[in-house]
Amino acid sequence: MTEHTLTVAGVAVDTRHWIGGERVASAETFTDVSPIDGSVIGEISRGTEREAHLAVAAAKAAFPAWAATPRAERARILHAVADGVEKRIEDLAIVETTDNGALLRSHRRGVMPRVAHNFRFFADWLLTLDHEDFETRGHTNHVSWDPAGPSVLITPWNAPLMLSTWKVAPALAAGNTVVLKPAEWTPLTASLLADIAAEAGLPAGVLNIVQGYGSEIGDALTSHPDVRRVSFTGSVPTAQRITASAAANLTPLSLELGGKSPLLVFADADLDLAVDLAVEQYDNAGQVCLAATRILVEESVAEEFTRRFAEKAATLVQGDPRDEATDIGPNIHERQLEKIDGFVRRALDAGARAVVGGHRGEGQYYAPTLLTDVAQDSEIVQEEVFGPVLTLQTFTTEDEAVRLANDTRFGLAATLATGDRDRAARVTRQLVAGTVWVNCFFVRDLQAPFGGSRHSGVGREGGTWSFDFYCDLKNTVTAPKGWKDHG
Repeated sequence: MTEHTLTVAGVAVDTRHWIGGERVASAETFTDVSPIDGSVIGEISRGTEREAHLAVAAAKAAFPAWAATPRAERARILHAVADGVEKRIEDLAIVETTDNGALLRSHRRGVMPRVAHNFRFFADWLLTLDHEDFETRGHTNHVSWDPAGPSVLITPWNAPLMLSTWKVAPALAAGNTVVLKPAEWTPLTASLLADIAAEAGLPAGVLNIVQGYGSEIGDALTSHPDVRRVSFTGSVPTAQRITASAAANLTPLSLELGGKSPLLVFADADLDLAVDLAVEQYDNAGQVCLAATRILVEESVAEEFTRRFAEKAATLVQGDPRDEATDIGPNIHERQLEKIDGFVRRALDAGARAVVGGHRGEGQYYAPTLLTDVAQDSEIVQEEVFGPVLTLQTFTTEDEAVRLANDTRFGLAATLATGDRDRAARVTRQLVAGTVWVNCFFVRDLQAPFGGSRHSGVGREGGTWSFDFYCDLKNTVTAPKGWKDHG
């Protein structure tokens, strides 16, 4: 291990920023800790306003050439990045598991292959991006997507590389240059991405990565007059600060924020399927923005559902995420664990009953928890916990189910379990959510629009929606007359 290189599970990771195609160290560092056992992974360069401005300047300088790069060449380079990701899936998987505590088997089989797919999908979509010309009183209209400029992308810790590349790939495909600010609790795989991108031939300055605390460098990035797009995934309070910061320059924003999504279980549902869907909400130790944390069950089947849920939850194995048999790993940070425990303790003090769990485990592990006897206006029902904590409420009519489902300030997703196609159609039309799953969960296609309603976000990304955000759309109207023939 050199001064600026860590060895993480046998993988070398540079701890410096990536700016203008070079590694840049800061005068100060911050400590990266593994949630698996609380051990110190190492010291990471701690960005300041200086590094933030250097990164934006590098992105600005690289933008004209990258924007002018033909679509086919941009797509070729992005496919080369995907090739590099696929060659290093094992390295990326073990480093990210060490850094954020998610299951190693999931990183190997699903998450890291999805990272490569993010680059391939948007590279291919770029080559098909088109709008048929149309006529207006004999004039021809032609729609084009022009690269907008340097883009600041701020990403969370719960799926660090996958969610980063969900933004990086379309931004680069669109012809924008990027400054990526990864979450300070999980910076390592972003550093590996810089290596992979450079090896793939991505020109210097097209992708820049600045590490550090959002409170120290966030405003320098989001308020910068040379930044033309900001995309953020995270909490509502942080989004409010970013929105205020970007307002002076009218910088367009894409915000994917919190959720308090419902799972509606009707009496006509396949109850085993409904239980499986409910227990699946403990995935990634409950650290999933889309998780259906509010389970709403028709009263006539609630007792049976609860019994089967408790039996199923009891089979989950919580432990070291590197173990193939583990189902639930640790929560990301001691601060987050205290937040989760505070929510549960206050709920119990207010009269909630823990059917499953309701307490901390050893280290940074929180027992999978299901709380009943909760009021609709209570904190535990209304606020995002972001941990393995679910609530269960009952309803007697379809109208009541919809009312309870929509009765929060969020609107990110909803899940519905029913055996009645007509009911599914009626209910989904009424649910306030960016994504609704019927008798399934977490089926995601990059062609689909993704985002939230209400306080769950602003805008949509995915497929052409991503290019609509990362580009300035232009309509060119050409007259049929006024031309000179030159033979």
